Amino acid sequence: MKSFVSQLTNSTTMKYKLKAYPILEFGKRKDVNGNPHQEDSIYPPLATDPSGSTLFMVCDGMGGHEAGEVASLTVCDAISRSIQNDGHDMEGLFTNEDLSNALDEAYLALDDKDNGAEKKMGTTLTLLKLHDNGATIAHIGDSRVYHIRPGKFENDTQILFVTEDHSLVNRLVKAGEMTPEEARHSKKKNIITRAMQPGDSRCEADIALITDILPGDYFYLCSDGMLEQDEMEDGSALKRIFSNEIITPEEKVKILRGATANNTDNHSAYIIHILEIVQDNIIPNSPNNLSLENKQPKTDFHQVKTSKKTSYKSVIEKIFTFFKS
Repeated sequence: MKSFVSQLTNSTTMKYKLKAYPILEFGKRKDVNGNPHQEDSIYPPLATDPSGSTLFMVCDGMGGHEAGEVASLTVCDAISRSIQNDGHDMEGLFTNEDLSNALDEAYLALDDKDNGAEKKMGTTLTLLKLHDNGATIAHIGDSRVYHIRPGKFENDTQILFVTEDHSLVNRLVKAGEMTPEEARHSKKKNIITRAMQPGDSRCEADIALITDILPGDYFYLCSDGMLEQDEMEDGSALKRIFSNEIITPEEKVKILRGATANNTDNHSAYIIHILEIVQDNIIPNSPNNLSLENKQPKTDFHQVKTSKKTSYKSVIEKIFTFFKS
């Protein structure tokens, strides 16, 4: 159950000063008793200070299945415990083998929670791990991770990387059978082709290694509930919100919460603002130590590297699909 991307070895190691901002909202989602219902889970959880972490996750429990909230929380707990027990909760070496081990632990934890129901509980996964060589991103399902570099205005702001949804409509768009506009309004948009569930059919994660990281950059993890409006889904609103025209991260959080307040689905997100990058074994205050006051990189930063296509058959080719309400 491994999906590898080639690791880059750097002569120096990177450490990060960051500020992180969680969002966890009910939207208009109700349970069978009419009470607000949340199937998303995030890591670090709301009760903790997330800015000391280098590991972030957003998991969207599969609505319409039993115990979607149990699945999302189980995956967050198992992966964070695995990574922390391996000593990777702070900066340091982090490999795809470490990630694969954590995913294996999460699937085993889901197996332990399996109650034998015909409709299995399940969850999407988005994960960001900052480490010596940059940032490892992993995802399963249609929750997303963005790497955003703010410009002065919306048109200057760059979405450097975004994960590709494991969804039926995305597959149809790529096949030329549906336009992006049709996909955004399709009744099939909640059908995902990969999810984390108990059982023998373990879906693999797509993995990317990001090494071009500068002070001021944002990483944005979000469930699909944050993307209900067209301008959110197509990235235009995100470029405006994450531009320097909206000055503080707190303002960005307020705008995102306001824009999604009336969404039909519960929704969650993590905003990670990179404030400073310090490279070990470099003279203090040298140009190689990057901060918001010293934005111009003097060292070579690699461009985004994404994982190669693996040879395993996709879930849709096995005629498995996962429905999210």
